[in-house]
Amino acid sequence: MDQKVTPSLTMKRRLNATPAEVYRAWTQPDLLARWFGPENVTAQEAELDARVGGRYRITMRGDDGEIHQVSGTYHEVVENERLVFDWAWVSTPERVSRVTVTFKPDGDVTILTLLHEQFFDQDAATRHTRGWTGSMDKLERLFS
Repeated sequence: MDQKVTPSLTMKRRLNATPAEVYRAWTQPDLLARWFGPENVTAQEAELDARVGGRYRITMRGDDGEIHQVSGTYHEVVENERLVFDWAWVSTPERVSRVTVTFKPDGDVTILTLLHEQFFDQDAATRHTRGWTGSMDKLERLFS
């Protein structure tokens, strides 16, 4: 039986911060709200319980006033090293994908690798690539 291959995306960023600082930016609501979301979108509220089995919900508002909410459950939490969590938009809860973020030290900086996989279709992967690119740009600026 053939298994359906689902689209995915991978991004790497070199950040001027320690893995502990970058990890905190992903797991502390006040820090996450400063960078999370594509360009022209602001994270308004972030509820995070960064532990295995813990849940998160992030509410964002676009410049056009549109509200976007994403939520999920943490499956792996290795402090300063790795986060793995489900990803589902509140508007399409049946479309669950998975995000893996790793934080690797490289001298005085951190190499962040983001893998987002199990997208519903290629269009979803393309839209998320744009969104994550904006978020990663803002995360880089947070540490510049």
